[in-house]
Amino acid sequence: MEYRNLGSCGLKVSALCLGSMQFGWTADEATSHDVLTAAFEAGIQFIDTADIYSRWVEGNAGGVAERIIGNWLKKGVARREQVVIATKVRGPMGEAVNDQGLSRRRILLAVEASLRRLGTDYIDLYQLHWPDDETPIEETLRALDDLVHQGKVRYVGCSNFPAWRLMQALWTADRRGLTAFVSLQPHYNLIHRAEYERELEAVCLEYGLGVIPYSPLAGGFLSGKYRRGEAPPAGSRGESSGRLKAYMQASRSWQVLDVLQEVARSRGATTSQIALAWLLQRESITSPIIGPRNLEQLRDNLGAVDLALSAAERERLSEAGAWREA
Repeated sequence: MEYRNLGSCGLKVSALCLGSMQFGWTADEATSHDVLTAAFEAGIQFIDTADIYSRWVEGNAGGVAERIIGNWLKKGVARREQVVIATKVRGPMGEAVNDQGLSRRRILLAVEASLRRLGTDYIDLYQLHWPDDETPIEETLRALDDLVHQGKVRYVGCSNFPAWRLMQALWTADRRGLTAFVSLQPHYNLIHRAEYERELEAVCLEYGLGVIPYSPLAGGFLSGKYRRGEAPPAGSRGESSGRLKAYMQASRSWQVLDVLQEVARSRGATTSQIALAWLLQRESITSPIIGPRNLEQLRDNLGAVDLALSAAERERLSEAGAWREA
C-alpha cells in the first residue's frame, strides 16, 4: 500500500480510503467487520464515515456506521493509533430544529456523540458534510478550532463545498487565526468531473488541500455491472438511484465506459481498477474513497493501487470523460 500526505499537512494516509456508507445498509455488522479487517491487513488505515450513516435505512436512527467501526476497534484487530478515522457532521440526526446544521451548539453536541459511538477520545479528521447557509462560517470554524485545541479533533476538512465557500472558509480561518481545512471531499469520478475540475481543483492545488473524492466508481456504474439498453441488475442501486438512472440515460456515460472496458481488457484488469487508477494518478488526488459492501469488491478495488497507467492511457480516459464549457 502507498501512503501519502493529506495535502500539505504532516498526516499520512493510505492511497485508498475505506468508506463506510454501506455499513448497516447493504453490509451487516459482521460483513462490515470482515471488510474492515481485510482492508486493514491490506494496508488501508484511512477510514471515512459520517454521523448520518445510515439514517436513511428504515429503523435506523443514524450513527450506525460509526458504531460498527467502534465495535470493530474494540476487537483489537488494529490499535487506535494505527488507523486514521474521519467522520462528518451536518445532516439531521433527529427531528428537533437544532438536530442538524453547523452551529456551535450542533457541532459540540455532535462530536461528543460521534466519539461515544466510535469508542475513541479523538477524531483524526472532522469534516463538514456540506455547507450550512444559516450559520456564519466564522461561528462554525471557531467551534472546530476549539475542538482542535481541546484535543478532541486533530484536523478539520469539508465535503461538498463549492469553490467560493471553500475560499471563504480558508480566508476566514487565515484572517481570524483559526484552524483551517486540510482537505476537501468532493464528488468526483471519470463521468462526474466539471463540478471539481472547473474551480475546486485549482483551489486545492494552490492551497495544498488533500482531496479524498467520494463515489469514484459513480455509484457502481463504472464497475461495468450495467449494460446499455438493459434493465439494472436486480437488487442493484441502479433500480432506485436517481443519479445512476441519469448516468444510464446519458450517451457520454456509455462512451466513457466503453473506453474503460477497452483499456481494462488490454491491461488484464477490471473496469473498477482502471477507473480508480485514473484517479490515483491525478496530481491533486490524495485518496479516493472506496465503498465495498463485501470482500470481493474490496479485493477488486485493491488491485488499482499498483496499476500504473501509461500517459497515453490516462489521456485517452481523460478525453473520453472530458467536460466542455457551454
